[in-house]
Amino acid sequence: MALDWLIIGGGIHGVHLALVLRERCGVAAERIRIVDPHDRLLARWEACTAACGMQYLRSTMVHHLAPDPYDLLRFAQRSNAEPHHFHGRYQRPSLAIFNAHSQTLIEQHRLADITLRGRVCGLRRHANDWQVETDHGTLVAHNVILALSIGEQLRWPAWAHTARATGAPIYHLYEPSFDRRCITPGSTVAIIGGGISAGHAALTFSQTANVTLVMRRPIQIAPFDSPPGWMGPKELRRFHAEPDPSRRRAMIAGARLPGTMPVELAQAVTSAAQQQRLRIMIDEVSAVIYRDGAFTLSLNQQSLTVDTIILATGFLPQRPGQPWLDETIATVGLPIAACGYPIVGPDLQWAPGLYVTGPLAELEIGPVARNIIGARHAGERLARGVR
Repeated sequence: MALDWLIIGGGIHGVHLALVLRERCGVAAERIRIVDPHDRLLARWEACTAACGMQYLRSTMVHHLAPDPYDLLRFAQRSNAEPHHFHGRYQRPSLAIFNAHSQTLIEQHRLADITLRGRVCGLRRHANDWQVETDHGTLVAHNVILALSIGEQLRWPAWAHTARATGAPIYHLYEPSFDRRCITPGSTVAIIGGGISAGHAALTFSQTANVTLVMRRPIQIAPFDSPPGWMGPKELRRFHAEPDPSRRRAMIAGARLPGTMPVELAQAVTSAAQQQRLRIMIDEVSAVIYRDGAFTLSLNQQSLTVDTIILATGFLPQRPGQPWLDETIATVGLPIAACGYPIVGPDLQWAPGLYVTGPLAELEIGPVARNIIGARHAGERLARGVR
């Protein structure tokens, strides 16, 4: 018997949309399933945020997983949470209270009970339904939500690939096998990157190791990873008035602010450097040699010798879901833009009964599509359409 809804992906977007379907749309638990390759919901989110030592989210107090925007605040009040769990002008929630709230929602709505472990390897149209192939079997649903992230598409510079192939201790901060315990007390570490992940990692690892933060440019400050106007109608009216997907893609690229930090993190990193608890080098790596247990990094203007290299270089921008989604696009005839991303309507349907969220919804939701606020935008669209 076919499910009513199958959500592919148990991360931020998948969990939020499951809660929207349950709370706002009244879909019965037995009619929904989430399929995800990890051992628990939000596992990848928790691993990535723990890897860099994040303390506060970049988003605001009203951006979380519950459909009600004030649910996190009420959760904090019920829990008698200390004021420090909401920080700064934008009342950014601590990672601790965000995760506690998220797990409470998962438990209250028994989402673990409707989650199936498996990695999707195929998607095809089957009569009026969708047939989803996983490494643990086949699932059939009237409606499928693609809640895929780019979290497995790590950006490795060419020089890093070469060094890694020799077995040298070079890691990407967000590779699943990365273990912070590989950084031994007193060791020398180069962190490559200039954004929020690099800043968090530099502060965290400098507590026990000698850290050098290698950045291509001085610290760039921005409250969010795109201007606040893109969270609401101020910028989105102009975006939605543009019919050309290529021009929308250009608008997204122009709005994004990669390699930036919120002011409080930038101040903390700068203060640590001034107090000589870490070192900042404004330069770019051109080559790396690993010999006798140490790296020599050739930069454009200088050189650096360290024991370990940690990449905080983010993710590749290509469409997630390859290669199985490529086959679906070809066989079903799903419309894509020149950039390879879906062309969808305001209801986020790519085809009848096939919905997208996260990166796959960028050409409709805009530059915030990947973020928590993007999940909330998708949830609003889904709730309106289902009702």
